[in-house]
Order: sequence, then structure tokens, then C-alpha cells
Amino acid sequence: MVAKLSKGFWPKVARIILRNRILILLGVVAFTVFLAMQWKNIRFSNSEANILPDDHPATIEYRSFTKIFGEEGNAVVLAIRDSALFEPDNFNRWNRLAKQLAAFPEIDYVISLENLLVLEKDKETQSFTMGPFIENEPTTKQEIDSLKYHLFKELPFYDNLVYNPESGTIQTIAYMDKDIMNTAVRNEFILNDLRDLVDTFEAETQMDVRISGMPYIRTWNTKSITDEIGIFIVAALLVTSIIFFFFFRSFRATFISMFVVIIGVMWAFGILGLLQYEITILTALIPPLIIVIGIPNCIFLINKYQQEVNKHGNQAKSLQRVISKIGNATLMTNITTASGFATFIILDSDLLREFGIVASINIIGIFILSLLIIPIIYSFMPLPKTKHLKHLNKKWMDFFVNWMERMVRDHRIAVYMVTVGVLVLSIVGIYQMRITGSRIEDLPKDSHFYKDIQFFEQEFDGIMPMEIVVDSKRKNGVTKPATLKRMDRLGEVIDEIPELSRPISIVDLVKYSKQAYYNGIPKYYQLPTSQENTFIMDAVSRSSTDGNLLESFVDSTGQTARLTTYMRDVKIDRMEEIEKDMQEAIAKNFPADRFDVFMTGKALLFLKGTKYLVKNLLMSLALAIGLISLFMAYLFRSFRMVLISLVPNLLPLVITAGLMGFLGIPIKPSTILVFSIAFGISVDDTIHFLAKYRQELATHRWHIKKSVYAALRETGVSMFYTSIVLFFGFSVFIISDFGGTKALGGLVSATLLFAMLSNLILLPSLLLSLERSIANKQVLKKPQIDILPKEEEADLDK
Repeated sequence: MVAKLSKGFWPKVARIILRNRILILLGVVAFTVFLAMQWKNIRFSNSEANILPDDHPATIEYRSFTKIFGEEGNAVVLAIRDSALFEPDNFNRWNRLAKQLAAFPEIDYVISLENLLVLEKDKETQSFTMGPFIENEPTTKQEIDSLKYHLFKELPFYDNLVYNPESGTIQTIAYMDKDIMNTAVRNEFILNDLRDLVDTFEAETQMDVRISGMPYIRTWNTKSITDEIGIFIVAALLVTSIIFFFFFRSFRATFISMFVVIIGVMWAFGILGLLQYEITILTALIPPLIIVIGIPNCIFLINKYQQEVNKHGNQAKSLQRVISKIGNATLMTNITTASGFATFIILDSDLLREFGIVASINIIGIFILSLLIIPIIYSFMPLPKTKHLKHLNKKWMDFFVNWMERMVRDHRIAVYMVTVGVLVLSIVGIYQMRITGSRIEDLPKDSHFYKDIQFFEQEFDGIMPMEIVVDSKRKNGVTKPATLKRMDRLGEVIDEIPELSRPISIVDLVKYSKQAYYNGIPKYYQLPTSQENTFIMDAVSRSSTDGNLLESFVDSTGQTARLTTYMRDVKIDRMEEIEKDMQEAIAKNFPADRFDVFMTGKALLFLKGTKYLVKNLLMSLALAIGLISLFMAYLFRSFRMVLISLVPNLLPLVITAGLMGFLGIPIKPSTILVFSIAFGISVDDTIHFLAKYRQELATHRWHIKKSVYAALRETGVSMFYTSIVLFFGFSVFIISDFGGTKALGGLVSATLLFAMLSNLILLPSLLLSLERSIANKQVLKKPQIDILPKEEEADLDK
């Protein structure tokens, strides 16, 4: 029943398309205008990618933390390492910069030398007060030297918070309003107001200001991604059009193909706006992907049209055959490609789900556009001239096709030996692969914000916050001397880890309180004894300051406290070691029956998110392979044919994985996508080849050798064109400033070349070598779906 339906379906489609050309074009224009109107809803993601699902333990713990203490990644830091800063004019100008910064409504509060507070004891009330670090604006170098000595030698509480005593670096911390952290207002402030403020300061003082912090990095990273989307769309169009023209030698064919994929890109942005999805690091890949997947459709359709014209010169018959003979095969290839991306939809990650939905919809969309626009436009044009068909008979192309035939016919043993050898080497390389990467590894290395990250890592031991939450399970439990000592011991462990900064917590505040209680003498910056703790904490509770001294470190009940540290940019494997060491220290110092202690923060979420993403992408790839295997089994009703069709598509993936191992390219989110993209595209070549092979089997009365050679000769040219265009199309990503984008472009390009050779040499070789095994009654039955049924020839001739 399905076969009969398929047999008459595509001729009907061809007639409908060609008889309703104007109406269909108007429909395409109307739908394109509708989607263009949705562009107003397009917005770039201002928040960090939500990789982990909402019910993941790490996500739950982070939300629990932010509910108590608020988001921890809202600080923008400015720093200067220059002895000229301690000249009166420069010193006062730096303080004025902090005042200007604090005046912006986007800034919640600022910690700087200008407003630094010193904890002092009020002897009359036996409480603590906060006095200004700078009482009057200094006018002489001696006054500034005195302030510097007081800060560096007598205020250890601010060590690594506002100063580095070794290098003399001074830091200002501006905490942004948490309500605007994930909005476009943040970007406007950082890119315009903050930049102008700093540029003015640098011009007046001739000093270099370093800027960083998670809001700053996220903003500039988003801007870089935004800038590159347009660059890569233009570059991909330019490169693919040049290569396309080189093969077809036809401005007409080139312009039509570019017109199709440009509309496809417009649809992609329109669907993003229609669904109101943000443009993230993954959805930003969709417009170039539409070009990548749309060009093969154009190549197969236009090449088939020109072949038909070259055979008989009848335009109507040529256009009908393009739709009916290539349409079904192209539909199958696009369905398999869309299925590969659609597997992301079932995953728990919003980031992956949205990517899968938009990508799969647009892949089907570009197929519909290709099938409608190309035949209709050609129907209004005169037949291609003889010079436009010369590429079909190029000597170098004949040489390439003849070489493939010789390899398949005479050197199959050599093909298998090379295949096995490459497979063994690739497996060796796979064993050298590591799941690694870091939070800033893929950022542009030459960018100013990347260099500033390195500066802050050197001066203040990192900018990525990591939090440890201690729940004492009782009111005011964290202020007890025993709990403070446990937290202090944990802080000592953190301090010994070179990749982590000195932690800051209630322990530091209590130490500072003891120092203040003993008139600010630095040697008393230590935890009080049990007896001292009683009256010191009483003094803290009686203190009248701007807000509660404890509110930044402890919740309102005194039951839960936080330890905040910052992490350098380290690889994931090292992050796992640090996490393990920290968990051991937590278990040692905080008995599970008396305390609930967990680690969280952006640094840890990145670790968990990367591992989760890699795991899910591998699962998605396995699911895609399974779905396509079922599709092949339904198509050919032969287990052997399923295996034969999968081998040339899995081999390139194995080779690429091996190359990654040998070249030291780690498995990470930006490189794991290579396998899904490459597998979907390489399967397209297999389906086109097997579709033609099935047709030739019927034509040559199931003579496998003749069918293989005929299929190789006709589809080999289109597959070669497609692979070369895609190779150079993906190669444009190598010019990216982002390491992940470079890796994606280079690896996909290499994989597609391997896939082309595998489908053009290994696949035909397997069909010929297994001729007797597959030439049985089961395989020779008509397939469930006639991809290219023979009967259509007679119908179309009529």
C-alpha cells in the first residue's frame, strides 16, 4: 500500500508545483514576510546558558543558595597595577571614578578605597562602628603613603579583596543591580557607560585600567558572538557561491541557490522570533547550518535538471523528473538530518531542546524551499546553454569518476586494508581523548577582556565564584565557636589549593571584630577564644552600622553561612580533582548528622553542565544512529543493508575522534556537536547513492555490478560537488576568534571529506563484495518506500 502510494505521489507533486507556480511563489513570499515580521521578537541571550535541567541536584542547590544570598556573579571589577596610582592627583581621580560608578542606577553598591570602611570599637557603648578609611581627601604623597601602609599592613580583612600586598594592585568592585543582570540594560551599561567612564579616566591619567567580572565577560562574549553571526553568514554565502560557480559555471544556477538559502536563513531567524527563543551559543549556529544543508539540496536538484536537459532537451520533462526523481530522495535525506537534530528535543536541557526544535523545523523548511523555488524559477527561464552543461563532461571529473570505478573494481582489497589500518589508528587516538575544556578556553585569545581575565587570575587568583554553604541545622549555629573553627579549618584547606583564592566568610568578619576589639592591632586578626567570642559577638549585635554586619555572610536566622572563593581558569579534569579534595575536607570537618554542607557557584555549575552536555550529546548521537538504522531497515527490509549503509557513515566519525585524540583536541560542548552535524550530512550522501542504486537495480534487472557502477557514475559528481562546497563552507569558521567555532569548522570539514571518500569508495566496494550475501529474495523484494521507482519513467514520458 505504501509502495503504491509512493509510486504515484511524486508525479502528482510535480504536476501540482508546475501548474500552480504563481500561487506557490506568492505563498512563499507571504510566509517569508510573515516570518520577517517576527524578527522584532529576536533577542540575544543575556543570561548564561541553562545547560542543566531544573531538577538536577546542582541546579537545586544553586537555587537554594541564591534564594538565601542572591546571585553571586554580579560583580564588575576594575583594577590598576601602577605605582603612579599613589600620586595625589591620580589617587584622588581613582576615588572619583568609584564615586561616578556608584552614581549609576545600574550599580547597587561599590567597594573601593573611596568608601572603604574600617571596623572600630566604641568604648562607651562597647559596640562596633564603621569609620571611613579616608576621612579627608589626601593632598600630599606622605598622606597617601600613610593610607597605603594602613591598608596593606593593618587591614588583613581586605587582603585579596581590594588590594594585593605583593604587587600593589588596587581593585574596585562594583556590584550590579541583580534585577538587570540578565537584561539588555546590563549590556548597554557595560558597553557604553562603563567603557566611556574608563576611557575618560585613562585619557586623563595615562594609566591602564583592567576590567573583568562575570557580567563584563558575558556581555563582551555575547557581543562577539553577535558580531560573528553576520560575518559567518556572509562568508559562508560567499565561499559556497564561488565554489558552486566554479563547478557549474552558471551565474543563473549560483544566484538561484543563493536565493534559496538566503530565504532559508530569513526563515530561521523568523522561526526563532516566532517561538520567542533567545539566540544562544547553539541557536546562533542554525543560520550557517541552513546554508550548509540547503546547498546540497540545490546541487542535487540543479545537477539533475542539467543532466536531464543534456539528455533530451525537454524542459517540462526535465523539471518533472527533477521533482519526482530527486524530490523523494532529497526528502529522505532531509528527514534523516532533521531526525538527528530532533533527538535533542527529548533531552532535559532547555539549551539543547530549543536548538533541536529550531534546527529540525528549518531543515524541513529549506527542503520545501528548494523543491518549490528551484523548479519554478527554472520553468520561467530558457533552457541552460551548452556552456552551462560543459561541467557535466569535464575531463578532470571523468578522471575522478574513472578513478573511483577503478578503485572499487580492481583495488577493493587495498581499500579494505587501508580502512582497517585507519580504523585501528583511530581507535588508538580515541583512547587518548579527554573530556576537558574550561570556562574561558574558547574565548577570543586576542581580545582585551581575555587578557584582563588573565590579569585578574594572576593578581587575585581568579574571577569565577565558587560557594560553600554551611547549614548548622539550628538558629545562630554558625556563630558558635566550634562551627567557626570548622569553617576556619576548611578555609585553610581552600587557601592551600593554588587555583583558589583566599576564602572570605563570617570567619574573617569575626577575626576582624577581634582585631577591632583590641584597638586594631593586626596580630589579633584571629578567631576569638570561647570566652572572647561571647562578648565580641554581643558587641557585634549591638553595633549600629549601615546594615547588619553579618548579612553578606550569614542568613537572617544565623543558621546558614557561606564561604566564597574564586577559581582560576582550570581544565575540567583539574576542577574534578579540586571538587574531590573539597568534598573530602567538608566530610572531615562537618559531620553529616550535624551539618548540611554543599558546594555551588558558577564554576561548579560549569563543570556539571559540561559533563551533562557531553553525556547528552553522545546519547543524542546514539539515538540518531538508532533512528536512522530503523529508517534504513524499513526502507530496505534487510539487516545486511542497514549495516552496509551505516559503516561508511560511522567510519568518518571514528576517524575524526581519533584525530582529536592525536591532536589533543578535547571532547567539550563546542566539539561534540561535530559528530551530530557530520553524521546527518554524510547519511544524506548514502541515501542519495542507495536511492540511485535501487533505481539501477530495477533498470538492470537486479544486476548488482552494473547497478553499482551506474549509481556511482551518476551520483558521484553531485556527491563530490556537495562535499567540496560543504568543506569550504565549514572552513570559513576557522577564521573565528572563538576556539570552539574554529574546532567545529575544521573538524566538520575534515569529517565531510572522509565521509565523501567513504561513501564513494567504501560503500560501493561493500555492495560488490557482499553481492551474493545481499542478492537474496529478502533484499530483492520491493522496498517499503519507492525512493526512485522505475515506473515513473513511463508515466513521465506520457
